[in-house]
Amino acid sequence: MKALRDIPNDLLESLKSLGLTKYEALVYIGLIRMTGATATEVHETSGVPRASVYPVLDRLVQKELVSVSHTTPKRFDAIPPDQGIENLMRRIESDAESARTALDALYREKRPEARGNQELIWTIYGEENIRARLSGMFLSAERSVEMLVAQSLLREHVLALLEPVPDSVQVSIVTDTWKGEQPSRFRIRAHPLGAHHETHAPPGKGLRYESSGVFLVDDARALVWMGSSGEQPSALYSESAGLVQFVRRYLNSVTEWVGAAGQ
Repeated sequence: MKALRDIPNDLLESLKSLGLTKYEALVYIGLIRMTGATATEVHETSGVPRASVYPVLDRLVQKELVSVSHTTPKRFDAIPPDQGIENLMRRIESDAESARTALDALYREKRPEARGNQELIWTIYGEENIRARLSGMFLSAERSVEMLVAQSLLREHVLALLEPVPDSVQVSIVTDTWKGEQPSRFRIRAHPLGAHHETHAPPGKGLRYESSGVFLVDDARALVWMGSSGEQPSALYSESAGLVQFVRRYLNSVTEWVGAAGQ
């Protein structure tokens, strides 16, 4: 049998991204093209060194990509690609969940007092990263979630993240405008606060709207989302008393101003 030739590099890289080594990928591709191959035939077809073929085949059997006969000599078959890739994905998801659980346990072991008097404020870049942090804040809420948030940001991103919040948690929202029926479980107050979020754009482009928000959970965790149209959003996040108190005072002042304006 001829050794494999002209295997697309992107195919090898795709299989490697699924957890296969180069030799494992070559052996699996070789077996896809054969039926009931011996280890010698696998070596000749895949180009994998003879001494490495059996260890590679054993690992592929464990990964549920290859089946083996009970004959002498042993013969090997590739699991069909649809099932083989599904088996790989199932292993990846299982490994990822195990890693997430272990890392989360380590993360929760951190003691705030170990940081001494240093007040940590984290900068977060990118919409997905900010959403993930905000989602974690909402899920951790035990008493209250409060926010001053632009209507566009509220509708496009924030409302969906609030869905898992228990009904026992009070959710208070101040936004610049609201049209349509309000969700009954949230307290939403609309007031033209948009003027606080407008900045001058380059000449000829008029005003642009800042997609921003200030969020406070349980008077313990604060996040300030800052973003402009066409720019990558960023956020400041902290559990430190300094930023939490600043956000608390800011929300109080806005709430009082909205209340007075509504009288």
